[in-house]
Parts: sequence; C-alpha cells; structure tokens
Amino acid sequence: MLSPALFIAFLGGVLPALLWLTFWLLEDRLHPEPKRYIFFCFIAGMILVTPIHIGDYLFGIVLPLEKLALLHLSGIKLLFVWAFIEEVAKFAAAYVVALRARVFDEPLDAVIYLVTVALGFSAAENALFLMNPLTQGNILQIVVTGDLRFIGATLLHTLSSATIGIALAFAFYKGREARLWAALWGVVLAVALHTLFNFFILKAGSASTFWIFLIIWLGIIAVLLGVERIKKPAPIYS
Repeated sequence: MLSPALFIAFLGGVLPALLWLTFWLLEDRLHPEPKRYIFFCFIAGMILVTPIHIGDYLFGIVLPLEKLALLHLSGIKLLFVWAFIEEVAKFAAAYVVALRARVFDEPLDAVIYLVTVALGFSAAENALFLMNPLTQGNILQIVVTGDLRFIGATLLHTLSSATIGIALAFAFYKGREARLWAALWGVVLAVALHTLFNFFILKAGSASTFWIFLIIWLGIIAVLLGVERIKKPAPIYS
C-alpha cells in the first residue's frame, strides 16, 4: 500500500511538472502531438530517474559510471559527469520514444518531446528530494525544498533539454550530417548549462542564488523566443 509520505511526495513532484507541461503543450496547440507519445515521453523521463538516482536514495549504490566518478572525480569535473549522464539520458529517451518516429514531422516537435522527457525526469527527481523531509515530518524543509526544486531544478532541466530541441528544430530541414551536428552541439550546450548551474548554485550564497535563478529565467525566455521563430515558415530560419 502506498504510504501517505510517498503519495504526497509523488504529487509534489508530478503536479508542478504537469503544470509546466501544459504550458509547453499550448505552444504547440495548432499542431498538437499525439497524447500517447506525450505520455510515453513523460513516463520515460520519470523512469530515467530510477537508474540514475534511485540507488542513491534506496540502496546506497550508483551506476558504475557514477560510482567511478564519485571515487575519482570532485568539484566541477564530478558535476560535469553527472550533467553529461543526465542530459544524454534525457536526449536518448526522447529519441527512442519519439524523435525517431514518424510523429517527429515538424521542427517544434523536437522541443516539445525533449521538454516533456525533461519534465518527467524533473517530476520523479523532485519527488525523491521531497521524500526525506516528508518522512521526518519537517514541514518547513518540505516547503523550502519543494519551492527551490520547482523554481531551480525544474527550470534547469527544461532549459537544458529545450536547448537541444531548439538546435534540432533549426536543423530540421537540413541534411543528415547537419542534424547530427545540431544534436551534438545541443547536447554540449545543455551539459555546459547544467554543469555551470550546479557549480554556481553549490558555491553561491543566498544573494547570488537570486541572480542564478534570474539567468535561468532569462534562458527560458530566450528559448520561448526561439520557439516563436521556429513556428515561422522554414525559409525564414533554415
């Protein structure tokens, strides 16, 4: 039977992510994606957290690569490896579920599917972060942790995955080689953003945290401007 703490943590992680997902789906309301693919992408993102994170919380083990990184790396190198694993995993999930299928038939689809996976990932990750204070009955920590996770990590996962989606979208009408390079550079930029965010959020004081979140918000705005450009006819941006 599902415990109350687990149920509340699940809702606390999933509901904010679904709100964000609704917002992004409205960007594609003129040519909406099949609901089953959106569902599968969201679930795929949640499932990714199991191999990437759940060992840390329930079993005290991590994937071989992550364990190797923890043993031999520290500082920004360790943060880079974690960011690389997460960004590549999210991209791979979106590719396996949707980006290689016929439903990927217009540029904006790349952004929608990648953001959907990212929000599923964020939902499960946030739920795990909420579980510990919930089981200990620490209500204040729940509020603070939930707020920061929603504002910070959710935006970060959205921004980093949307960055890959934007790169793929602008290369949609180009040749195979151009699309491969777009995917590569999108992943590189996403990993860089993810690494730098984690680095500065760990080093920053309370005053600097505001500016870090502000930069993330500005990044989201830049992505939305990119989305508006993608919606225009192909010759305008291809």
